[in-house]
Amino acid sequence: MQNILELQNIKKYFATQKAVDDISFTIPQGNIFGLLGPNGAGKTTLIRMITGIFYQDSGNIIFDGKQFDPVNDAVKIGYMPEERGLYKKMKIGEQALYLAQIKGLSKSDAMEKIKFWFKRLEMETWWNKKVEDLSKGMSQKLQFVITVLHEPKLIILDEPFSGLDPVNANLIKDEIYGLAQRGCTVIFSTHRMEQVEEICNKIVLVNLGKKILDGTVQSVKQEFKENKFSIKLTELPESIDNAAFTVVDRKLNDLTIKINDGYKSSHLLNYFLQQNCTIESFNEILPSLNDIFIDLVEGTKATTRAFTPVN
Repeated sequence: MQNILELQNIKKYFATQKAVDDISFTIPQGNIFGLLGPNGAGKTTLIRMITGIFYQDSGNIIFDGKQFDPVNDAVKIGYMPEERGLYKKMKIGEQALYLAQIKGLSKSDAMEKIKFWFKRLEMETWWNKKVEDLSKGMSQKLQFVITVLHEPKLIILDEPFSGLDPVNANLIKDEIYGLAQRGCTVIFSTHRMEQVEEICNKIVLVNLGKKILDGTVQSVKQEFKENKFSIKLTELPESIDNAAFTVVDRKLNDLTIKINDGYKSSHLLNYFLQQNCTIESFNEILPSLNDIFIDLVEGTKATTRAFTPVN
């Protein structure tokens, strides 16, 4: 699969601060990609270089197979910042039309696409409203429409679900999936790790200007797993004592068990079967991205890792 974006040894310094310090990664076309990191990690600086707002001090940005040209390529990118970038006194319909034409659409094409998206996101009655009269969630929906209506090849969404109720969050989520299925690539930046686990294919984690994690969601979770399993039994044996595992938690007949070094999950299953136990469920426990994020950022597992993407 072709990469829509490739960052090669990107650096950006401000005075004595290394905002982005030799970062490289690739994003395949049609991917939903998570750009993660704590406050001050360098995410915003990366996004501003990808959109042509900033120029890198060194390194290369390859966009759609060619050297990134901010003047000509910026129109192929849709950027929805976390901060509201709307004209508060302007009517919503007029504002959408104006911004669509700035992105290169003719007035007739812009009107057609705006009507399509307004209907799709249940915004048809908003045309003559002013932005200042919108709730935070309504403003978020409008910003999403303005970001995607010119059909960019790359869409950057910074905290896109902020202010949205669950119904509208699911509505926007479905549209993100649909855009990716139609070949659009989405960079998704958020602090909500559960959202990343749900919708992203691949992630990069940056901290203090450096990349400290790069891989698919599943490969990352596999890399940081701790050989823990949950097992539910109809009845517990009289004693649970085996060199193959350690019981780390117990709630009635539900056990959380850690497989000891040198053993496999089959040893665990064989032990309980030999005890004539009926196993109702058995599942591997993988760490959440939130736990991995905290461990890495706090430095408890501060080893830079890289994974081969799984397409």
